[in-house]
Amino acid sequence: MKAAWIEDLLSLAPPIAFLIAVHIVKRPPSAKYPYGLHRAVGVAHLVAGVALFAMGAFLIFDSITGLIGAEHPPIGSVVFLGHQIWLGWLMIGAMALTIPLPIYFGKVKMRLAKELHDKVLYADADMNKADWMTAVGSIVGVTGIGFGLWWADSVAALFIATSILWDGIKNLRSAVTDLMDTTATTFDDDEPHPVARKVDAYLRDLPWADQVGSRVRDQGHVFHVESFIVPAHGHMPTLQQLTDARNGCIALDWKVQDIVLIPIDHLPAEVGGPDHTHPAERSR
Repeated sequence: MKAAWIEDLLSLAPPIAFLIAVHIVKRPPSAKYPYGLHRAVGVAHLVAGVALFAMGAFLIFDSITGLIGAEHPPIGSVVFLGHQIWLGWLMIGAMALTIPLPIYFGKVKMRLAKELHDKVLYADADMNKADWMTAVGSIVGVTGIGFGLWWADSVAALFIATSILWDGIKNLRSAVTDLMDTTATTFDDDEPHPVARKVDAYLRDLPWADQVGSRVRDQGHVFHVESFIVPAHGHMPTLQQLTDARNGCIALDWKVQDIVLIPIDHLPAEVGGPDHTHPAERSR
């Protein structure tokens, strides 16, 4: 039960971080923040990941020390209308009531996280999953204590903590790599985001483009795209052609909010070109 109460407090971190981030990203770009404040979403994701990881680690430590110390959690009884009732039944009933809503909200948030490309909302959906798993684990633990298994609550808490810790590791790793400008991925980090392929396919169809390669970094809800274009021989694009191509790329996906088109003689290695490393970089 201790794990359940602490996890309930922990569950406040992702939604609070989400609300703060949504408020901050509305601010327009400025001289100090020329790219805008979209990275606030990444910072909020980092906060949620750190909270999940720290609490998962604490609960694992607490559960293991409880097992080593052979702590016997007492569950008393209460008299209600002249009848003595074991408090475990009330605990089980209360925890059972908390199961349906987290399942529902988790599914809704997961769907919105995909539509909005919001990894903080995805972390919050993970927290909702942890909420109903916590309730189920607590019911198992209290039931075990009722059958005389003093270790049942600690073992159930250990399983809960392991799930929380793993979610924390995944979200923490995702948040850190996004802030380090890794290749943009889908909201659940399962694969590279398809927007790069869409942009490249669009640019390759232009009559003046020969080779195309793009690198995309996640700014939060939106992407920053740098597309390198090797023009076809004798077809250097005009300013109007570049402007039209840029507008066409932006129209492909609402997340392509900031894109730069760079005509170049050969593609960089990181986007599929030959490895022409700069001499200064080779000497490092």
